[in-house]
Amino acid sequence: QLTFRSLCPEDLEQVSAIDSHIVGKPRRGFFEKRLTVAMAAPEAFITCAACADGKLKGYAFSRVQDGDFGSAQTVAVLDILGGVAPDAQGQGIGKALLSGIEQRMAKKNIVTLRSEIDWADHAMTGFFSVTGFRLAAIQIVARDTSALPERVEEISAVKMDSQWQVHGPGGNDYDTLCRDQVLIRSLKEEDLADIVHLDRKLSGRDRSVYYRSKFQEMLLESGIRVSLVAEKKGLVAGFIMARVDYGEFGKLSQTAVIDTIGVHPVEKGTGVGRALLAQLLVNLSILQVESLHTQIRWSQVDLHSFLQRCGFAPSQRLVLTKQID
Repeated sequence: QLTFRSLCPEDLEQVSAIDSHIVGKPRRGFFEKRLTVAMAAPEAFITCAACADGKLKGYAFSRVQDGDFGSAQTVAVLDILGGVAPDAQGQGIGKALLSGIEQRMAKKNIVTLRSEIDWADHAMTGFFSVTGFRLAAIQIVARDTSALPERVEEISAVKMDSQWQVHGPGGNDYDTLCRDQVLIRSLKEEDLADIVHLDRKLSGRDRSVYYRSKFQEMLLESGIRVSLVAEKKGLVAGFIMARVDYGEFGKLSQTAVIDTIGVHPVEKGTGVGRALLAQLLVNLSILQVESLHTQIRWSQVDLHSFLQRCGFAPSQRLVLTKQID
């Protein structure tokens, strides 16, 4: 006799207790932040709770994405499923929770549901297969957070100053790091209008709603601000929206995700994108974040080439998708 509803803040202790039993370690802080943001921005989340006899028996979280990874489609991303209480496992609650998410998606007119799995997780692979998921035309690429290799270009004419320091033409050291050639700083709340304006130049669409949601996520949920902006002559030349995850998709190790990267059209090929990524990797390494990943579609040839040059390689994770009738 199960009843279904959306999650609420009062569910925190039961959600945390079920999760702790499953993964073997407490993640109360992660779920507290997730519930806080879900309550503050209900349009950005779809949740489902299965209850019986006044107790929580299972739960699922999905995040509504409208623009992440360069997509022009609104999708729901199921990043927490299978939070089923020990005494309720094996009773089909996982499938019931998935159905509950899909019903709530229909009310929001969202027809695409996605998730990620490790290719070696045969139990989850089987579950998603029998519930109608298929491989998406999307690849996850990843790399560790070691520094980007610097490209030292040959200088035809050099000189030595009185202190025996080698300089190239104009007096600039030939080994200047790429991230030192443009001002890179942390993304701030007041950058929203400039980011929306720049994205409109790149995408041809007004995605202000998407970026307002991303800024709220950055300020309320992440706890650690790692998104960056590149400035030239006081103007925004590029940006990289990234976040640090502490539990999505069952990952217990610290990993960061690039949601969006954009470079002003006039700065294409000037190294702004590489400088943003180089500084992000340095910051993540200092925070002891182990890896960085993002998603790319097969059609994003230029982005794929850029990421490959920066050391990204195919991940062992798969993106699955399902169309909801």
